[in-house]
Order: sequence, then structure tokens, then C-alpha cells
Amino acid sequence: MPHPNPGQRSLKKTNNHQATELNEELQEKQHWSGITEAGTLFGMQFLRFVYQYLGRWVVTLCLIPTVAYFMIFRGPTRKASQDYLRTHYQCYPHYWNKTPSLFDSAKHFYVFAQTVVDKLLSWFTHIDADDFIIKHPDRIEALMNDNRGQLIIGSHMGNLEYCRGFMHRYKDKTINILVHDKHSQNYNSIMHQLNPDSRLNVFQVADFDVPTMLKIKAKVDAGEWIFIAGDRSPLSGVERTVTVKFMGRSAQLPIGPYMLARGLGCPVKLMFSYCDYLSKSGLERKVHFEVVEFTDKLTFSRGDKQAQLQAYAQRFANSLEAQCANAPLQWFNFYDFWAD
Repeated sequence: MPHPNPGQRSLKKTNNHQATELNEELQEKQHWSGITEAGTLFGMQFLRFVYQYLGRWVVTLCLIPTVAYFMIFRGPTRKASQDYLRTHYQCYPHYWNKTPSLFDSAKHFYVFAQTVVDKLLSWFTHIDADDFIIKHPDRIEALMNDNRGQLIIGSHMGNLEYCRGFMHRYKDKTINILVHDKHSQNYNSIMHQLNPDSRLNVFQVADFDVPTMLKIKAKVDAGEWIFIAGDRSPLSGVERTVTVKFMGRSAQLPIGPYMLARGLGCPVKLMFSYCDYLSKSGLERKVHFEVVEFTDKLTFSRGDKQAQLQAYAQRFANSLEAQCANAPLQWFNFYDFWAD
């Protein structure tokens, strides 16, 4: 058998190198559901123990290795943070003194780590009403006096558990959370350990089939609330998404929340909450909390249904961007959000 000449060996080596680069690029652009969960049940339980016996400042010290881990070993996550922060810089340069650096990504991970801790604390520690900065308190009052079931569209902006924890004070409100992935199993497990009396249910749904819709509809008809995130593409990829503008770039958002809202026929609200962990006021941290009116009943008129879905998704994207504009470090989608 003839041996390949040097040119053939060089071409083969080049092709192998290109294949390796392509494989690495595809790994970096994988769907968010394929990203391995970084947290562990033991780690959450350990942080809870540290908080109860040593205090919050020791918990903060424990988070430093976590931030270092993300910065050193989570390359795609670090790149996603840099991409997002620099996109924010292009849209809102007045917020920044200079182009976001790796140090800003470290702060981004630090805020995220603090948020994970507060996800746990919000269910077994008292949240003082004075800790909240509530925008449009009249909307909160109207919402709590409304006995109808509600669809709440949230996001990975800040800490939605503050919303849930805040609403949990009202014992007559039952909250149902719809999740598409298994990444939250550790958190859900320890949450029920911390607060077994919580009127909160977590449902893992791959798709809104007829049995699932009937089950959710029954809960809404009983006056319960449904929480769903509106800022991540479904497990099916881009098949059930629409293109919106987010910070001047095209992104895919799911149509699921709006199809669900139409089927439920209930009022729809948006909720946002986040804690200013880097406040210059020191340890006195305030929780920013806002309810945004979306629609009393989502319907489709005759015409282009896809265009109407796109319009609803764009309204959500506009509200989310308005929150991120003033608090960029509070949005935690650590994957290639703008990938094709």
C-alpha cells in the first residue's frame, strides 16, 4: 500500500485540527439544558449549616472558591458572561466606566453565587417588609386581593425566590412552578426539607400536552398561581420559539408561556426581583420587587398567529431588558443566548 505523501499528511492533519475546533465550538454553543449542573445537594446543605451557625459573612467567604471555579474551569460560562456584559456595554455605555473585563465577570459570578444562597434562605428566614423596594405597590395590593388564578412569567433575572417567598406570606396562595429541566432538583429537594409546609409545587414538564394542560387548568380554576420562565428556549430547540430583539441583537424566546396563557384564559403578570449585593451602603441590602401588568386575558385575533406570538414575546423581552439596563449583573443566563 502506498504511503501518503507529506502534502496528504499535512492536509489530513489540517482536517483533524478543523474537526477538533468545530467540535469545541459546538460544545460551547450547546443548548442550555445540556450544561452540567454545577451545584450539589451537599454543597447547598453545607451553606445552610454555615449560615445558621456562623453567619452570612462566613457564607460570603465560602463563595470565593465558587467564583474562582467558574472563572478558571468554566470557559464557555465565562465567555457567555463576557458576551452578555459587553453587549450590555454597547447598549448602555453610561452604566460602565470602561469595557467590561474579566473582573466584571467575576462580580457577575459572585452575585449569582449570593443569589443561590438567598434562594434557600428566602424559604426559612424572615423577610422584613422594610427590606423591599416595591415599585407600584398598588399593583401588589390589587394582585393579592384578586382571587383568580394567575400565570406569572418570570425570568433568570435576579432572584425569583424573593417573589415566591414574598407571596408565601399569604397562606391562601398556592404556587406551582413549571420547569423544563432537571437542574433544579437539588434546590427543590432541600427547599422542601427547609420548609415542608410550603404551599409550593414544582412540576417538570417536557411539553404542554393535553393531560398537562388539563392539570394546570384545574389549578388555575382553583385560584392557584403558575410560575414559568420566559427567557429560555424549550428543549425542542428553536422549533417553538420566535425571534425578538434583546439589547440590539436577535435572540430566540419560547412561545410556550403565551400558548399556555391562551389555553388557561387567566390574567398574566410579569414579576422581577433582585437584591443589590454590591450596594455601596454596605450590609444593608434592599430587594427590588416589581409586578408588570401584561394582559388580563391573552387571545389571538384573526390573522398571523406567529406575528402575534412574536409581539407578546417582544413585550416580555422589552420588560426584561428594562430590568437588565439598571442591574446588568443580575441576569444569569450563562450560555450563548444569542447563538443561532
